[in-house]
Amino acid sequence: MANVPLGLTIAGSETTGGAGLQADLKTFEEFGVHGMVVITCIVTMNTQTWEHEVSMVAMDAINKQFDTVFSGEKISAVKTGMIPSVDLIQLSRDRIIDSGIENIVIDPVMVCKGDISEINIESSSALRDILVPIATVATPNLLEAGVLSGLGVLESIDDIKKAAKIIYESGAKNVVVKGGGSLAGDEAIDIVYDGKDYEVLSSPKVSTQYNSGAGCSFSAAIASCLAKGMPVRTAVAKAKLYVRDAIEHGFSFNEHAGSVLHSASRVIEGNSLA
Repeated sequence: MANVPLGLTIAGSETTGGAGLQADLKTFEEFGVHGMVVITCIVTMNTQTWEHEVSMVAMDAINKQFDTVFSGEKISAVKTGMIPSVDLIQLSRDRIIDSGIENIVIDPVMVCKGDISEINIESSSALRDILVPIATVATPNLLEAGVLSGLGVLESIDDIKKAAKIIYESGAKNVVVKGGGSLAGDEAIDIVYDGKDYEVLSSPKVSTQYNSGAGCSFSAAIASCLAKGMPVRTAVAKAKLYVRDAIEHGFSFNEHAGSVLHSASRVIEGNSLA
């Protein structure tokens, strides 16, 4: 019988399949991890303007999902995504702790696609105070790291390092700030901090608009590697390579958006994800 690690994502359903729990499950599969899900909300889009609309799942249904996924073998890693209310953030923390899961990746998703005007301050504070402190790895993007740290807009590597240190001091064991293609320059920069050392991970930027799901997939790839027993630094490095391939081979969904290709690293580039 195969020894397949179990991964759980607590996240929103993104209807086009590019991001959210769909991206997480596709990533788990690529790494040989059996993916399970607690659906927190359903994200749909206005087909004319591509504005996002978030519909919450009832708390009773969410609790029943937790009961179901925790009724079997022990889960090797959990990854969170969009958790759009304070009550649900607290519930997720309680259920994760009660489950005894050791590998916890907190992706503090605050908005669907980076519009700071849409950030719910109460929920972002709850992410900082309730979920981030239990993280094995916290994986904010630049916008989220600026909010969690209280530093606002992050424009340089020094800014990111300061934010990572503040977030680490809130309780996370490791912090990975996903700079990606948002910083100026030709390199996609991510910074890892473990309370002692900073590691700057750099790779050439990929010029594309088809990058929906890149952040979700990066965090899910880290969770997958942790589920398979890899150390954090190895997990982050593998995740960065995986997502770079996925972005490089991204494709158009419609005139508004395009997705990363989750199978690209394995199928097109021939890279081992084991």
